[in-house]
Amino acid sequence: MADHAVEGAPRYRALALQTACHAVNRMETVAQARSAMHASIDRFHDEALASVRTAGADTRLLVLPEYALSGPPNGETLGEWSDRAALDVDGIEYRRFGEMARDLGVHLSVNNYERDEHFPGIYFQACVIFDDAGEVVLRYRRLNSMWAVTPHDVLDRYLEIYGPEALFPVADTAIGRLAPIASEEILYPEIARCFAVRGAEVFVHNSSEVASALPTPKNIAKIARAQENSAWIVSANTAGLFGQGLPPMSGDGSSKIVDHRGFVHAEAASGPSMAANAMIDLGASRAFRRRVAMENVLARQRFELYAPTYAGHVLHPANTVDGVPDRSQFRATQQSVVDALVARGVI
Repeated sequence: MADHAVEGAPRYRALALQTACHAVNRMETVAQARSAMHASIDRFHDEALASVRTAGADTRLLVLPEYALSGPPNGETLGEWSDRAALDVDGIEYRRFGEMARDLGVHLSVNNYERDEHFPGIYFQACVIFDDAGEVVLRYRRLNSMWAVTPHDVLDRYLEIYGPEALFPVADTAIGRLAPIASEEILYPEIARCFAVRGAEVFVHNSSEVASALPTPKNIAKIARAQENSAWIVSANTAGLFGQGLPPMSGDGSSKIVDHRGFVHAEAASGPSMAANAMIDLGASRAFRRRVAMENVLARQRFELYAPTYAGHVLHPANTVDGVPDRSQFRATQQSVVDALVARGVI
């Protein structure tokens, strides 16, 4: 195929909104925490409205940072954090995000802690995408997490309820096939690859990360995941994490948009910013994926070579959680994995 854009493919502006996160850990009551979260939605809406007006009416995709409503847990038990900060799937916070997407006329990507009626007492970290009519078109629960329960930790029960397609969902939308990457999952090539082989062409990356003028692991990974999957990445970082005691600007800066070749088109500096906005040209990336060329690494994958090695090695096992675990269990599980790798001579 000729090296030119695919006709009729979407072309639009995407915006990674770098906004401050005001944590709810130190709120005295659950009611105060919920009130603060609703105030944050108001602020996001105002910032996004002004940002979209400034970026342009062709803005069709808006990505918010990781856990922007609440910040992360900081010593709370799973039950305490679930009560304080986790959202209900049909709760008012999600309804308000849907209204925000509809009001702005954008597809909106958010990341929150989320309860599930089938798993009482715990929560998952969820990436949710709304279309421009305010409807949920994708829900993904983070699969790799150090201090929280993931679907992999309750895998058999999760698959029984939701089926295998719930693990790596891809939304086929008017602005292309979208898939989420949650925070540090950008460091796991397998996550992005599983989405890519299901057709994902734009990764929305909700993050809260330490940024630096030096190359950081996540910034390196954003470029790598884009290049190795011939996919766009729209990555939104927090503009500081306030209210936890951690120096707030530890999670600030480097929101960016990366194209299918690994080139950065826009990047925010420090502080609240809408600077990370750029055009997404799916015609160009679709044409790139269809080329017969050495650089078309997605088409050159030979999964049959890799599958036996993956299938033959269990590192972090599934189904390690039954009921509501203490956080110490997460550390103990990883220690057991490290010990087993040492015993096998892998590390």
